[in-house]
Amino acid sequence: MLETLARWCYHHRKRVLLSWIAGFIAIVTLGATGGGPFSTDFRIPGSESKKALQILEERFPARAGDTISVIYEADAGINSPGVRARVEKLVAGFDKVEHVVGTVTPYSPEGAGSISPDGKIAFASLQLDIQGTDMPIELTKDMIAEAEEASEAGLRFELSGQAVQQAEFVNGGGEGPGFLAAMVILLISFGSLLAMGLPILSAFVGIGIGLAILQLLAHLVEVPDFSPIVAAMVGIGVGIDYALFIVTRYRQSLHMGKDPEEATVLAITTAGRAVLFAGTTVVISVLGLLLMGLPFMQGVALGSAGCVLVTMLASITLLPAMLGFTGTNIDRFKVPFISRDEGDHRSGFWFRWSRLIQRRPWPAFLGGLVLLLVLAAPMFSLRLGFPGDETQPTERTTRRSYDLFAKGFGPGFNAPLVLAAELPSGKPDNAGALGRIEQRLAGEEGVAKVVPAQVNPSGDTAVFTVFPTTGGQSEETEELVGRLRDSVIPEAIAGTGIEVQVGGPNAGFIDSNTVIADRLPLFIAVVVGLSFILLMAVFRSVLVALKAALMNLLSIGAAYGVLVAVAQWGWGRSIFGISATGPVASFIPMMMFAILFGLSMDYEVFLLSRVREEYVRTGDNGLAVADGLAATARVITAAAAIMIMVFLSFVLGPELVIKQVGLGLAAAIFIDATLVRMVLVPATMELLGRANWWLPPWLDRLLPHVGFEGASEEAPHEVPPAPPAPQPAGTAAR
Repeated sequence: MLETLARWCYHHRKRVLLSWIAGFIAIVTLGATGGGPFSTDFRIPGSESKKALQILEERFPARAGDTISVIYEADAGINSPGVRARVEKLVAGFDKVEHVVGTVTPYSPEGAGSISPDGKIAFASLQLDIQGTDMPIELTKDMIAEAEEASEAGLRFELSGQAVQQAEFVNGGGEGPGFLAAMVILLISFGSLLAMGLPILSAFVGIGIGLAILQLLAHLVEVPDFSPIVAAMVGIGVGIDYALFIVTRYRQSLHMGKDPEEATVLAITTAGRAVLFAGTTVVISVLGLLLMGLPFMQGVALGSAGCVLVTMLASITLLPAMLGFTGTNIDRFKVPFISRDEGDHRSGFWFRWSRLIQRRPWPAFLGGLVLLLVLAAPMFSLRLGFPGDETQPTERTTRRSYDLFAKGFGPGFNAPLVLAAELPSGKPDNAGALGRIEQRLAGEEGVAKVVPAQVNPSGDTAVFTVFPTTGGQSEETEELVGRLRDSVIPEAIAGTGIEVQVGGPNAGFIDSNTVIADRLPLFIAVVVGLSFILLMAVFRSVLVALKAALMNLLSIGAAYGVLVAVAQWGWGRSIFGISATGPVASFIPMMMFAILFGLSMDYEVFLLSRVREEYVRTGDNGLAVADGLAATARVITAAAAIMIMVFLSFVLGPELVIKQVGLGLAAAIFIDATLVRMVLVPATMELLGRANWWLPPWLDRLLPHVGFEGASEEAPHEVPPAPPAPQPAGTAAR
């Protein structure tokens, strides 16, 4: 099938190229003009925080919306006549903004307690009739600009709240540097401008279409605002890597004397088939996120999988068409001093390296394993959360607002809890019961302040606002929420008939953490199990598939350890522009696992497919491993370097969540492509010997045959001894 497709695309290259160009223009235009809105709602359906929100939306819509806080610091004091006049003028202007349905200033009776003890910091509250994530961004940006204009010497206004966070979120920042780094690495790898341009062009087309599809998906499912960045990150990496694998095999075939058409067919039926399998594994792994049952991860899963799928299709259709145009000119426009040639791989460094590992497999295996375990050790200190305002750059009003709240009132005022109370009808003592609940809440350790209950007009719902003494990212706040739900509130409402749900954005993040932690083991088991079956089907081996799964788990664990050491412990955080330590965003570990387990299969498949080709041809396991490693090491190194630079380029952006994702992915790819592929794989395959290719006959009959073309699909389970292959001086005979 792939041979037929490759020949068709080669002979109809003009039609294929024009179809891709037309599709690119049409879909990108449609995505830009008709794309849906992105979401920043991370609440979990069925969670207590979600129930609290639903109660307020149904019974107390005036308090169902989020709030925007206007905090200010006045050197002359809050009660200075000039300060009060400017504050009331600014708040009065905000009261006219669409979706602002009420305001409370420190100068009103309702605002009692919103002035700091030293009388120099205070805040006003703007009540919205919608969630902050639904607030139009342009309206919020206008409010931020008005606050900046109202500030003057001795009086400074800052805004905070989810609406403000959303308005200041930067959606992008890494694509340009990522592509530039990839171009440099491809130039070094190929030594030719033309050869470098093909993977870049193929990836660019695939990513453009994939991101446009993601924008259209926003009409159907929740697509978080960081989804385009993650999809671009993954799409750029795999798109360039897949094209790199195919172009490398094409150049090798040309240098072996094949004509352009046969070289194209061979590249697609070998490297292209490896790309198909690797890409399919990435898609399956990423779509595994749907098993988590988290609405906000649907967009991440579908968007990333879509980008990978489109770039994979471009690699096996658009790329052979472009190879038809280039023909034997693939090495034209050589760059001086770095021109490359595909010579005899047995004369190179990587063949000698493999033989070195094979002579001493136990020290290499044990040393690599110990190093992986050391890197993974910090993983056991992993703490999930969600980066708060204190992790934002100081140039943002949300960060400066956090600093003012912490200075004047304590860090907990940035993480209020909203308690929705359902009141029984016909009970005259509801007011007294609410008062007793307020007293019980105020006396709890870790509670800084409780705003008295506000009751809706129908008298069946009340709202408390509870301010913790600690910040939203602290473990103490998470423990406080647990105590309120498990003991404090049940004791306070006993016998009253009142039902209370603890909600608010901060409680929503805590609920997300709990659900993710509970479902993560099932997700990992499903992804690993499916990948294990696919690998067995491709390589007709139990141990190769098992080894690949275990190695991938170890490398991902090591990446988690690196992320914890930098993001939580602060080791070297200044290098990556991380201004403050804190928990790892709750969805990052599962997202990293899905992406990395798929991406690591790229190198595994590309390396092992070449090893299997050599093994089927010679029956010599040791020589097959050395030849396979030597033939693929340079392209794997280049591909890994491209992915690492692409992921690290996103660390340059201002968003901490994106920094954490980029850092974790870059660390994993570096570990996987160096320590795992170049040390542990040859060492373990040497130790296992011919057992690498063991497959019980009954399992062989059950598994579908999806092997790689270019080599026999069936490897004998009992291979007769092969004649000794020529080996470099000093190497042990196999």
